Amino acid sequence: MIQATAVSTKKSTLSPIFIIGMLFFIFGFITWLNSVLIPYLKLACELTTVEAYLVTTAFYISYFVLAIPSAGILKVTGFKKGMSVGLGVIAVGALIFIPAALTRYYGLFLFGLFVQGSGLALLQTASNPYITILGPPESAAKRISIMGVCNKVAGALAPIILGAITLKNADGLKERLATMAPAAKIAELNELASRVILPYIVIVIVLLILAVVIYYSSLPEVDTDQEDESTAISNSGKTSITQFPHLLLGVVTLFFYVGAEVIAGDTIINYGSTQGIALGTAKFFTTGTLIFMLVGYGVGILCIPKYLSQEKAMKLSAGLGLILSAVAILTTGYVSVGAVALLGLANSLVWPAIWPMALAGLGRFTKIGSSLLIMGIAGGAIVPLAYGALAQALNPSHGYIILIPAYLIILYYAISGHKVGKAKLSLEQL
Repeated sequence: MIQATAVSTKKSTLSPIFIIGMLFFIFGFITWLNSVLIPYLKLACELTTVEAYLVTTAFYISYFVLAIPSAGILKVTGFKKGMSVGLGVIAVGALIFIPAALTRYYGLFLFGLFVQGSGLALLQTASNPYITILGPPESAAKRISIMGVCNKVAGALAPIILGAITLKNADGLKERLATMAPAAKIAELNELASRVILPYIVIVIVLLILAVVIYYSSLPEVDTDQEDESTAISNSGKTSITQFPHLLLGVVTLFFYVGAEVIAGDTIINYGSTQGIALGTAKFFTTGTLIFMLVGYGVGILCIPKYLSQEKAMKLSAGLGLILSAVAILTTGYVSVGAVALLGLANSLVWPAIWPMALAGLGRFTKIGSSLLIMGIAGGAIVPLAYGALAQALNPSHGYIILIPAYLIILYYAISGHKVGKAKLSLEQL
């Protein structure tokens, strides 16, 4: 069993869970701001649909680039100091938004998003295995579901708060811009771009304060290199993470899952506007997606593992995702948008299930295995961009065709992919 210092009793886990919960709140708030930034920057920087979805590409590709280096950083700093460093990096990325807004230069916005994603990659590399290890393996999905509540509550608030500032009177502005003289148009767009400055100054301050709090907190270190006897025997002779095919398949599954989750949350505002729904109304749609995710997390907290195994929860999620994707593709208007929002429910229990299933039996390979899973988050960079290309080439609803193979891969992993190469390993060997 992987050893966790000072986390052996229920009492001793309360403080670490609270601290990690704060971090997951930050993950959610920063990440789901993208759903507003896509339509906002499309308008402010005069972008095409594909260009606008580079927001997700710049943000999520950082996970692929920084995941392995993050594991190296954590070896030097440990979990607690590494988390503080990650928060500082996110603050730097948020600070870059100020000159980006002043110049209205889209490339600088994308660079700021990449830096923010880099900080989040470090935080996620530390926090996800930490919460997985912080208690019995069979209830790991429940603990991750609790973290998901923190994440998605923040995610539900973020687009409402930023949308109220950046997309205020956006529909009227779109109409006025079409008839404005060039000089007046530039002035209006500069004013629109400047709306993000104050919110991101506040974000920088909050991140730096939290970095100091984490640095001086009582968060215990976790030793992921020690193995119990059964895990050590199973891993004897293994020298590479590539000898754990269930982990590698988990990375592929996570790649497509994150792509599906980002599509459900980040495309829905822009998609709603293509269905004739005013941006003033559509700006609330991401919150709807995240509310459905919260409902799903509630089910996970109540039912896993007592009534529902992690594997079965993942199968049900994949099946529901396939059904809702078909509805989104084959319908239009509020029905189609509603199906996209309900994907939040389908997605809710996939992330909590993948982590314990993929990390099962890794023992001393847990840190590098976690880093590879974090690399899988890069699916949020590629899959939504593919949606944007399909939406532009076909039509916005048919762009959701990309979700069908994603949910089929998730279903495969839930049924048999997580067993490949594990022989007689079980979650109890983690």
